Order: sequence, then structure tokens, then C-alpha cells
Amino acid sequence: MTRRRWLLGLAALVAVVLVAAGAVVTTRLVSRPSPGPVAGSAPPSPSSPAVTTPAPVTSSPTPPPGADLKGPLNLLLVGVDTRVTVPGWEPHADAVLVLHVPAGLGRAYLFSLPRDLVVDIPAYPKAGYPGGRTKLTHAMSYGSRVPGDKLHPSTAQGYELLRTTVSRYTGLRIDAGAVLTFFGFDRLVDALGGVDLYVDQRVASIHRRPDGQYRQHTASGYVGPQMVYEKGTRHLNGWQARDYARQRYIAGGDYARQRHQQQLIRALALKILSQGIARDPDRVEQVVSTLGKTMVYVGGGRRLIDFAYALGGLPPEKFVLVGLPGDGVGSGGSYRGEQLRPVGRQFFAALRGGDPDAFLAANPALRVKN
Repeated sequence: MTRRRWLLGLAALVAVVLVAAGAVVTTRLVSRPSPGPVAGSAPPSPSSPAVTTPAPVTSSPTPPPGADLKGPLNLLLVGVDTRVTVPGWEPHADAVLVLHVPAGLGRAYLFSLPRDLVVDIPAYPKAGYPGGRTKLTHAMSYGSRVPGDKLHPSTAQGYELLRTTVSRYTGLRIDAGAVLTFFGFDRLVDALGGVDLYVDQRVASIHRRPDGQYRQHTASGYVGPQMVYEKGTRHLNGWQARDYARQRYIAGGDYARQRHQQQLIRALALKILSQGIARDPDRVEQVVSTLGKTMVYVGGGRRLIDFAYALGGLPPEKFVLVGLPGDGVGSGGSYRGEQLRPVGRQFFAALRGGDPDAFLAANPALRVKN
């Protein structure tokens, strides 16, 4: 497997356009031919005076983009619901995933945080938010508020507050990331021709009918026929992949949904790798343009190509999915949200300490099956 093929596979896993757009430039730079001899030159004739060959220039070549990125790196990928297209609708973080790449950039760990995780969200004066302890999903909502303009919330602001909240909770510095709407996810999957995914349990959709139309919502809940995803390997189109991955009223609840999201992201990467898209710049640009404004990239001042080169050598077999268990918390019988079990917080400490493999070896139940 070539460096460029895995490069675009990583794009689907973390930040989509973050690396995908960079892959276009990467492909062109890597494939650029070396300069040949000067046109029209000829070797000296035997009768000609000896020609002294000049000493080679010893100046250092220009380092590739992102050459100074040695790790560790932490990339934050956020999925928000489709209603961000409705004026005044505040984006909610329905999926929060972090990719941790240790120093040396030789392996990576993808884990999810529950959207209902109870956390301390810091004050954010830019949005007029005073700070408080509530669900993680609200960090995106509160941060997106633009004082004096209720019709145009800022997804970039919401990401900024969510990033700070995740960083403080995990103790990990967030280097870059992206926010992708559900519409954008549908477009990405369809642009790739669908995705093959192993469905690990029977899932009945709350939201969709078998024909893809939305089920009718009444005062007593959703009614009508349901789309059902049976256990086994399935080929899913855009709306099916997203619908399957968003279901949480199933065995295992939101933690099963997190697992399904991770498995889906990995399946997308394998689809991208199998198509060899990174060798076709036009195909990459087609996927990127398909996403359009459904994605917001935040690079912390770094260009897309910097991360593309830095992460280009990551072996796909060194990509590990991690599931962090948790429990519901409440007060007086009322549900407040979720909290991670101690082993989850210990995993963050292992990431910060640079030895997650030893920790996962001692806690094998945290590894998510592909």
C-alpha cells in the first residue's frame, strides 16, 4: 500500500477535507519529475580542453510541508445535525471523535466522547456564555451564538468552544479538526459509491422508512414502517450509512452508536483505499467539491497540506478503534447525562504519557472490533 493511498484513507477518518484536499497537492508534488540535463547541451569533444565539473551545491533542499510536525497530534472531528440549515438553529455536536497520533506518527487511536457527557464548559465571552456544567453537545450550541444576531449562529465559534472543552476534559491539546454536517456525510458516502459495512446487531431506524423517506412524527412519537438494518455485511448508500450510525435507541444505547460511528468511519477509509482515489487528483477534487459548505475546517494556522504530509506515512494496520465505557448520572431520579468510567480517564492519562499500547494490552475490552 503506497503512502499516498493511506494518506487519503486518513482523510475519511479524520477531518475529511483536512487531508483529502491536501492529497491533491501531495500527489502532484510527489509525482513531479526531477529536472534533466539542460536542453541542447552536448558532451565535450576529445580535442576540447578538459572541462572542470563545478562542486555540487550543498544547500539543504526545501523540507516538505509539515516536516516539523513530529507529534503527538490530536485531531477533533465533529458531526452536527442537519438543521444547521434552518435560520437561527444552533448546531449540536451529535458525534465527537478524537484521533490521537503519538510522537513519531507511526500509529493512531480513534475514540469517541458521548454527546451527553457531563463536563465543565468554560466561559466563552465571544458568544456571551458564562460557563457551566452540562452536556458536551451544548458546548457547540452555546459557543455558536453571535450576540445581536440570532439568525446566523457561527459553527466555527461553536467548534472553538467545543475544542477547548474537549481539550480540558481529556488533557490533550487539539491541533486541528473539522465540523461536518449530516448532509455533508451523505454526500461523502454517495460520492464514494456507498460503503460496505458489517452491521454487528439488528438496528431498526427511528427516523427513516425503507424507501428513505422520513417517518411521520406525531405527539406520541414516530409512526409508520421502519428501515431495518439486519446483522451482516451490508452495502449502504449515504442516507442509510448516516441513519444507521445515528441510532442510539438500541442495545448498548449511545455507546453502541459510538461504536457504529467508528466502524463506519473505518469502513469509509477502506472504501477509499480500495478505489485508489489518492492517485487520481481529479477524483479527490470531485469528492472535496461535493462536500462544499457542509464542512468547516479549523487548522490552527496550519495548511491542509501540512497535515497531509505529516500523516502520510501512518500504516493502516496501526489504526486502533477505542471504545470508552460510561454510565448514566442523575440527581433525584432525573437523568443528567453520562460519565466515563475510571478506565476511560486512565486511557487519557496513558495517551498523555505516550504508552497507550501497554494500557490497551492490560484493558483489551477497550478495543473496538473492526
